[in-house]
Amino acid sequence: MNIFVGSLPFSIDEADLRVSFEAYGTVSSVKIITDKFTGRSKGFGFVEMPNDTEAQKAIEELNGASVSGRTIVVNKSEPKPEGERRPFNNNRSGGGFNRGGGDRGRR
Repeated sequence: MNIFVGSLPFSIDEADLRVSFEAYGTVSSVKIITDKFTGRSKGFGFVEMPNDTEAQKAIEELNGASVSGRTIVVNKSEPKPEGERRPFNNNRSGGGFNRGGGDRGRR
């Protein structure tokens, strides 16, 4: 089961997060999401646990727990439906990066 973990303290690392979840069972992967430019944690991540019963127990026990003074959010990660994703440039008129030029509206 893929588990979302939110409201993480920025100081926590993947090893610490792994230890918290391993108390409930086998953890196959841990990923804290970071900013691609600064490398700083975005305050959320994902934990993968192969056993659904162990994963559900971890969710129940850790959701609302305090970690370094922050109350974390833990729940089952649900994939976003494809219909909700929008492409970066949606080909909408009037938008985009090149807004200059012309005398549109200036008469």
